[in-house]
Amino acid sequence: MRYLKPAVWIVLAFLILGIPATSQAQVAVGISVRIGPPVLPVYVQPPLPAPGYIWTPGYWAYGPDGYYWVPGTWVEPPSVGLLWTPGYWGWGGGVYLWHAGYWGPHIGFYGGINYGFGYGGVGFAGGYWRGGAYYYNTAVVNTGTTVVHNTYVNNTVVNNTTVNRTAYNGGPGGLTTKPTSAELAAAKEPHVQPTAVQTQHQQAASTNLAMLASVNHGQPSVAATPKPGVFKGAGVMAARPASSTPTNTATNRNASTMNSTASTHNTTQTSPKTTQPAFGSQPSSASHTSPPQTQQHQTQPQPQQHQAQQQQQQQQHQAQPQHENKPHKPLR
Repeated sequence: MRYLKPAVWIVLAFLILGIPATSQAQVAVGISVRIGPPVLPVYVQPPLPAPGYIWTPGYWAYGPDGYYWVPGTWVEPPSVGLLWTPGYWGWGGGVYLWHAGYWGPHIGFYGGINYGFGYGGVGFAGGYWRGGAYYYNTAVVNTGTTVVHNTYVNNTVVNNTTVNRTAYNGGPGGLTTKPTSAELAAAKEPHVQPTAVQTQHQQAASTNLAMLASVNHGQPSVAATPKPGVFKGAGVMAARPASSTPTNTATNRNASTMNSTASTHNTTQTSPKTTQPAFGSQPSSASHTSPPQTQQHQTQPQPQQHQAQQQQQQQQHQAQPQHENKPHKPLR
């Protein structure tokens, strides 16, 4: 039987003791970095490929060449009734540690990271299971032209979400979100590891130089895909330039929902959305600032009414006594 060297035990103990007890079960020991990940890119969610798929948001992973982007994608859950809790980077013991995502009956703690499309930082508003069928919230997920009978609309998450593209919890500049009682309970439930296609999807991203943050500068050419491992073709979404003004995106953001790093942080949504913007982007001004055309027509008089008003004013003017204009005497 082999034994670990004392130095190895010391390192492991250091990592574990530096992690909050509530999240130890989620930590992928061995993946620790001293520099936090970049902010989340702005991108649009690809349309749902088929009923039954669940959205898994994109994230920054770390490899020998630094951070690289793993595109968000639609995934078939390993079994009915399971939901995806995204992974996240958390500060502990002087380093950033990766807390791996997992499948479970309830959504657990994912660092308060606002991944968008239903993952607003706490819980999940993109859909739910009922009677063996998955129901999609079309206010925050893109079902596209796919025929889906199990849908509903809940705009609450759209109107009450703070836009923040920070991709890690704790440490300098990190989020300060703490796990809720429900998330703590979810952490104790049985979990299922990422599926084989999810693992292959991450591996494909790790070997794609275009996914490296040092190459794409935070705007990967493949930010989201319609299915795992599909990095080209229809449905592949590239990152978009960040907007310069705050927006209300916590749902369909990642393209719309995501703005400039400075302006998007701590910005609360106030306007309801009827369309599904990209993660982190700004809604078009015309959709909220332009008044309806019907109101404009109501305020303008009709041509016949306008002519009658002009004739009446002219008659009143002629009926008034005329005053002779006399020159004013100069002041002495």
